[in-house]
Amino acid sequence: MTPFRARLRHVPALLAILWQHRAAHRWDDLRIMLRLTRQGCVRAVSDGAGLAGFSLCRRGDLHALYVHRRAQGRGVGRVLLQDAQAAFDRLNLWVAEENTSGLRFYRRHGFAEKARADGERNDEGRPEILMVWPPERRVET
Repeated sequence: MTPFRARLRHVPALLAILWQHRAAHRWDDLRIMLRLTRQGCVRAVSDGAGLAGFSLCRRGDLHALYVHRRAQGRGVGRVLLQDAQAAFDRLNLWVAEENTSGLRFYRRHGFAEKARADGERNDEGRPEILMVWPPERRVET
């Protein structure tokens, strides 16, 4: 699996993956995905059945990393995260506090908790944890 820069033609498949993991499908997602794909911020991985996952990273902030349900447990998330780690000397990301499997995944890949928030600033209103990599290069956001 080799990550590649997503193109506009990939946006429908990217949204399909995103919407597998989000309760609400928002039209804002389409606008944002189009803009960030044009800017080159979206990286994707394919398997024999199509897009298997994607990451969205801007200036060291990992805003999204989603894997298609059919591809989970096959290393897609690891490949996308390693791709982001190779591209940036530091990464910040917010993880929902309830996403225990996501927190374990990021900790296994060298991330450490830096801060917590009550969810007031995110779309879902859920408490979240700021994870940073590498821990010794923590940056303020």
